[in-house]
Amino acid sequence: MTLGQIEQFLEAIQAERSAALNTCQAYRRDLLALQRFLGQRHRGFETATPLDIADYLNTLSDQGMAVSTQARKLATIRQFFLFAQEEGWRNDIPTLHMKAPKPGQTLPKCLSLDDVERMLAAAASASGDRDIRNACLVELLYATGLRVTELVSLQARELRKGAETIMVTGKGNRERVVPVSRRARDAVQNWFTIRDRLPDVVDGGNPFLFPGRGRAGHISRVTAYLAIKAIAAAAGIDPKRISPHVLRHSFATHLLANGADLRIIQTLLGHAEIETTQLYTHVLDAQLKSAVFSYHPLARRGDDQP
Repeated sequence: MTLGQIEQFLEAIQAERSAALNTCQAYRRDLLALQRFLGQRHRGFETATPLDIADYLNTLSDQGMAVSTQARKLATIRQFFLFAQEEGWRNDIPTLHMKAPKPGQTLPKCLSLDDVERMLAAAASASGDRDIRNACLVELLYATGLRVTELVSLQARELRKGAETIMVTGKGNRERVVPVSRRARDAVQNWFTIRDRLPDVVDGGNPFLFPGRGRAGHISRVTAYLAIKAIAAAAGIDPKRISPHVLRHSFATHLLANGADLRIIQTLLGHAEIETTQLYTHVLDAQLKSAVFSYHPLARRGDDQP
């Protein structure tokens, strides 16, 4: 099979499932890696056998690749061969009876409320133009639980008039309404005083809340990552512990800890399945156990250990 057929598969994924650009790029990398492996065996997608695919997955395991990543790659390969059969490129599906490795459940990392407050205070204390933008970034992330891609691609008009809710388009092209706190709205309005004077905005009418000079028209995810890490460092928190997704996890965990309904949190995060959101209950369970085992007087004496 040719690279053109890989692209045809990706186009179908985009059209049928509204797959995000990042998802399609990951699929492309997965399939090109398999193509290189098969090429070393003088095989192509048309002649690959179940044993070839199994050997490829074993190679990934031998390289120390995370089980979750192996499972994702197999899912990509399985979808591709299913598409190949539907298109008549193959008569069979070599991955039909293959089972994905089961990853161990990894709990989301999140910050304590004290750490979040320190970050917000550090962000608010800076006064440069970029600092004001970064303060807006971190306030919005923690106030809304947005994914970083959703954050950087926000339209300015969504927040121009201090709206208490915004419409966000997330994974699978699913739309959801997300409330914005007063504090975050104030940070946005503060950023508007800087943003509206930027050359890209004045000259070209850039529509994004966080305009950038790249092809996308807005700042990149990497820029957002670096901004959040810089704020963490200023707050005296190890930047290695911090990412935009950690703030998203913190948003969800803190809501749950304060009594929010799990279904509401699912809606706010844009999760397709409640099982994804339920993972935060395990985070809260772990934190409660840690509190008991650390601070209960009998537990400290070793009389009540798990």
